Amino acid sequence: MTAIQICALITIIIAAALLYWTGYRGGLADGRIQGNDEGTNSQRADSAKTIRELEASLQFIRADHQHLAQHCKKLKDSKALGEEHHQILLDIAEQLRIAAETFSAFRTGKKLERDARTLRGEALTMAALLEPAAQEVAA
Repeated sequence: MTAIQICALITIIIAAALLYWTGYRGGLADGRIQGNDEGTNSQRADSAKTIRELEASLQFIRADHQHLAQHCKKLKDSKALGEEHHQILLDIAEQLRIAAETFSAFRTGKKLERDARTLRGEALTMAALLEPAAQEVAA
């Protein structure tokens, strides 16, 4: 081998090593960029999935809140019985007491007396339930 051939062989080996090293570095950089892009896309997909789940949860909570608000309004409307209703129930209880005493004077009126006393007790219970509500409204 002549000196020229040896220099050519060394030049070819150095050129091949430089070509290999340049390709390796370029591939490494491209892989890093592609990995970062895939990681970002994966993170975005996970975030989008979480956002969709949270939006669905928010819609469910809003619907549940609407339902509860309507239910609350119905309950407030049903508890709109005031002091006048409380007084009416007390009057009914008094009338039932008088009726029970009247029926107790008759021999055949024992069942009617028991029924009147039972109804009086229920009217007094209902009046007692309305009394705190009337006090709350006054407060």
